[in-house]
Amino acid sequence: MFERFTTDARNTVTGAVTEARRAGAATVTEEHLLLSLLELGALDRLGVDRAAVAADLSAARRRGGMSRADEEALAELGIDLTEIVSRIEETHGEGALAAPAPRRRTLRTSLRSALGRAEPDDRAGSHHVPFTEGSKRVLEQSLRIALGRKDNHIGTLHLLLALLSRPGTVSEVLTDHGITYATAETTLAA
Repeated sequence: MFERFTTDARNTVTGAVTEARRAGAATVTEEHLLLSLLELGALDRLGVDRAAVAADLSAARRRGGMSRADEEALAELGIDLTEIVSRIEETHGEGALAAPAPRRRTLRTSLRSALGRAEPDDRAGSHHVPFTEGSKRVLEQSLRIALGRKDNHIGTLHLLLALLSRPGTVSEVLTDHGITYATAETTLAA
């Protein structure tokens, strides 16, 4: 499948891995794909405020990844998500729900630790960061979108459309900033 990816699309995928490493995340998520698209300027023609989108993603992360739809559903049950987040942060510190999952210890890291050897600098890409099922589905969906549009390549437009086609925090944040599937398709495909 990756042979169909344009250089920009490949840079988006590798940039998502970099974003995950920078955040100390154990996996590459859909959010990392979006942050990479933003970093590469793939959404600039849509008039996106990169900082505002990143801030909204951060706020969603602070809510434990709960979308506004999740928050509304909980509110209908009488559960105030803002209150829950506040109480958790009072006890465990600000951003407690946004903390990345701890990395698994491997036999190699256990041995290095037992021998008193320092861990290699991970920012250089010394370990594999796996993609979540959701981010894998985005990559698969980008192929389906490209085939549906009769494009013989997968570009950043296809990745963005795949992100927008999946329910969740990423598509919700994009929609809040005026980026819908239709607007992205008409503006970026032109």
